[in-house]
Amino acid sequence: MAIHCFEQFAQRLEEEGELIRIKEPVHTELEITALADREMKSQGGGYALFFEKPILLKGKISHFPLLINAFGSWKRMEIVLGKKIDEIVEEIQALLKAEAPQGFFEGLKLIRKGIDFFKSRPRMVGSAPCQEEVVLLDQENPPLGLLDLPVLKCWPKDGGGYITLPQVFSVDPLTEKRNVGMYRIQVFDQKTAAMHWQIHKVGARHSQQYAIEKKLMPVAICLGGDPLLTFAATAPLPDGVDEVVFAGFLRKEGIPMVRCKTMDLEVPAEADIVIEGIVDPLDLRAEGPFGDHTGFYTPVDLYPTFHAKAITFRRKAVFPATIVGIPPMEDYYLGTTSLKMFMPLLKMNFPEVVDIALPPEGVFHNLLFVSIKKQYPFQAYKVMHGLWGMGQMMFTKIIVVVDEDVDVHNTSQVLFHLCANVDPQRDFLFTRAPCDSLDHAQSLPNIGSHVGIDATKKLPSEGYKREWPEKIVMPKEIIQKMEEKFPRTLWGKK
Repeated sequence: MAIHCFEQFAQRLEEEGELIRIKEPVHTELEITALADREMKSQGGGYALFFEKPILLKGKISHFPLLINAFGSWKRMEIVLGKKIDEIVEEIQALLKAEAPQGFFEGLKLIRKGIDFFKSRPRMVGSAPCQEEVVLLDQENPPLGLLDLPVLKCWPKDGGGYITLPQVFSVDPLTEKRNVGMYRIQVFDQKTAAMHWQIHKVGARHSQQYAIEKKLMPVAICLGGDPLLTFAATAPLPDGVDEVVFAGFLRKEGIPMVRCKTMDLEVPAEADIVIEGIVDPLDLRAEGPFGDHTGFYTPVDLYPTFHAKAITFRRKAVFPATIVGIPPMEDYYLGTTSLKMFMPLLKMNFPEVVDIALPPEGVFHNLLFVSIKKQYPFQAYKVMHGLWGMGQMMFTKIIVVVDEDVDVHNTSQVLFHLCANVDPQRDFLFTRAPCDSLDHAQSLPNIGSHVGIDATKKLPSEGYKREWPEKIVMPKEIIQKMEEKFPRTLWGKK
């Protein structure tokens, strides 16, 4: 059953034994982070936490309850998706392999796929739950402002309170194509905030174009609603692919949209909260510090100012939040789900790829393991260069390529083969490339070096003149025989 808002989302998680309700007041400054961080680092991602009475940074109890770590386990991600991740991967594979129908029934299947695509398109509605309550911030003494939202001050040296799980809607002024991104937003006061979109992000590109045209940029910050939209905002979709259409495809029905109250921008009708406003690309303010997904504080830098014009919301709205920091964190499940989902597309470009993993220790951009079915010399380097050329993988600092029999999701296995199979002088490839703006290790912002490591078995044609040794393997029949004769359960636990 589809989930339409975060109140429903919380109820569903509670029914599935995935959520803890906290009725006592808990402060949005540090205290919620401390509890959420404990859960995210627990076995399997811990519980989602529903805070009924978050204490605002200005000391009052918030009008809005807060939900955090809602995406932080495999089970919760399957609740969001409405099915198992593997089933979605199979659907995408079937679409990519679609060929001309050979008969009537195959033709019907192809028609159904076309209908699914048609149904995934967003549809406009006249009235919307997200506009049950409307607060215009230009009026005198508005009853609600940005500081009345339970924004989190996550870490002790953060520059202030942050909106951490938004869907930021903007439109390219040239093509009029929509983008939905997820960028942290530092709240300054009741009406202004900083929009932290880095130079490589689509939102920043839109902002630059508005700056060229000397226009103010309409932006809507949407919170909650269908959790698939939150997931879509985090997904590394190919440039130009509409996140709202993608969410509709996953949901198998179009996302209802409504026009904003103060500007010509469409937003999800079922969102919990919508903050309408404009970004002045030339009005830059100091943003930060912020305890980031790198595990370190991002220093203060200049980012465009967001000027809020209206806040609209459901009468029973829930404020969504997350935290980032030293892994593992909630974002591991969001990022890895995207990777699994887009594996069919990767394999179309790289048919030799068997599997890919982004270990949580690499905080996504820093470390990637890939196994390949190696057929010719230097194939590992071909894969490295190809991956660095794909979207956000351009930020990956370290790529380790192993043979097809290595489980890339077992970090111990990968490290064993890396240490065993690598001659550093021969098998390390260094290159210059764009880097994540948040990477503090680079000497200059946004640029630096990457390394690819070929940990595959070396071929004679790659200059390896010796005979590659055979790996030690115990025959399966001997293992099975000993398991049956001497089951370890008889020896007790140790």
